[in-house]
Amino acid sequence: MPVTEVTTDPEALTMTLTADVAASVDRLWDAFTDPRQLERFWGPPGYPATFTQFDLEVGGRARYVMTSPRGEQFHGLWEFLEIDGPRSFTALDSFADADGQVLADMPTSRMVFVFEPTETGARLRNTTYFDSADALEQVVAMGAVEGSTMAMNQLDRVLEGLRAYAAGKGTQTELLDDTHVRITRLIEGPRDLVWRAHHDPELLTQWLLGPDGWRMSVCEVDPVVGGRYRYQWEPVGDTEGEAFGFDGETLLIDAPRRSVTTEHMTGTDFPSTLNDLTLDEEDGATLITVLIEYPDKATRDMVLATGMTDGMETSYARLERTLVSA
Repeated sequence: MPVTEVTTDPEALTMTLTADVAASVDRLWDAFTDPRQLERFWGPPGYPATFTQFDLEVGGRARYVMTSPRGEQFHGLWEFLEIDGPRSFTALDSFADADGQVLADMPTSRMVFVFEPTETGARLRNTTYFDSADALEQVVAMGAVEGSTMAMNQLDRVLEGLRAYAAGKGTQTELLDDTHVRITRLIEGPRDLVWRAHHDPELLTQWLLGPDGWRMSVCEVDPVVGGRYRYQWEPVGDTEGEAFGFDGETLLIDAPRRSVTTEHMTGTDFPSTLNDLTLDEEDGATLITVLIEYPDKATRDMVLATGMTDGMETSYARLERTLVSA
């Protein structure tokens, strides 16, 4: 993970994040000053950022919005004060409303980003200066330390490139905390087609089957906010097992980039999970990221113990074969 340290200093009124990466200073600068790259890691998992404005010049502004899995939006505004590429830039960071107006009842801080070479690559040092101890405490209480750590720990996949980051590694499972798991899998194929494969019943029934010996007997999809879906699988031939299924509701749709659904095991009183699907394309390949939110650690561990990762890998490998003929 790139982040090595996050510290707060109540006397200096600062929060400082340090991260080391295996990339050049120029590459790191590009990631922070290209909005399409920046928005892939600026928001923590589950709260991706979308930059709607990015004028990298003294006096220029950048506007962005972070969208939660349930669709809540949190707007931010930067005003660039100093730019010394590729070594550093400074910006005022403010909470904003949907029209880009600064929220007067929320703290505005000054952020200084410094990029330095190291023996193994480059170092990011991001120091945020607050006007008062109350402002620092307020932002820390909102989860700034945890959120910035999780956000900057996504840098690797951007700096390395998706193929170097994920190609040939199959389905990877990361435990982010007691209730969140991140699943990643690189698929050879364009994002639009991978998106369609996740929402078109004709394609879903060809690949979303888990282990061999099962078929999807029910595939009902209504990919709109508030729409419901229902999947059911049953064994075929000599395969042992009983039919089972999942149902849920679509909470967010941002085609072809992101969709968020609930997932409940049909016919049970098991609690639902929240499944946050994100697709990123680079060089003809698409990285599938599924952030799963469980109700508690016990449920998380129970689901992972079923061999979920292996079953997903079988399905994703089948998805790649399906896309070839789609």
